[in-house]
Amino acid sequence: MTEFERMIRGQLYDASKPELKQLSLKQRNLMNRYNQLTDEQVDEKQGLMTQLFGSVGRNVTIQAPVFIDYGVNTSLGDNFYCNYDCIFLDVSTIEIGDNVMFGPRVNLYTATHPLDAGVRNRGLEYGLPIKIGSGTWIGGSSTILPGVTIGSNTIIGAGSIVNQDIPDNVIAVGNPCRVIRPLTESDQSYWQQLEADYFKSSDSNEE
Repeated sequence: MTEFERMIRGQLYDASKPELKQLSLKQRNLMNRYNQLTDEQVDEKQGLMTQLFGSVGRNVTIQAPVFIDYGVNTSLGDNFYCNYDCIFLDVSTIEIGDNVMFGPRVNLYTATHPLDAGVRNRGLEYGLPIKIGSGTWIGGSSTILPGVTIGSNTIIGAGSIVNQDIPDNVIAVGNPCRVIRPLTESDQSYWQQLEADYFKSSDSNEE
């Protein structure tokens, strides 16, 4: 079994092995190139994005700078928007659904370490996957810890530390992050009415 296979399976592995060091160096060089591109270099950004990440959906926007560990273990769904300064520490898999939004400085940490100091000091580590459902919004400066699954259509408040699974269709916030209430039909009706008013007003302005 290769060191990469150990890493992706959540087993202890050594990140200093040549196989992983070479992959990390290659991907970080791509990351540095991506972060130096201007907003006008759209085609170049799209091309590098598909090399940086394991899979990339349609209409994906990632504001630079972005920071990755390997990138290849991260899959991005359609219509993903990632604001500035986000971190993808993807020693394990990160799966992001469709229509997901990240505020600035969102951190996804799949990497973790043995509780025994001796094992840690000998350079062994491991990772646990992160999964984020479709339609979810992660507020700025939130941190998602190893092994966490966040459901679909959920809102994570800014600055949250998410150390446990969060279900679908809720608002959750805090350190540690906790569900504060479900998203309801009243929420949906309120925002859809504001949307309808917006489009009505826009149509009137164009006449």
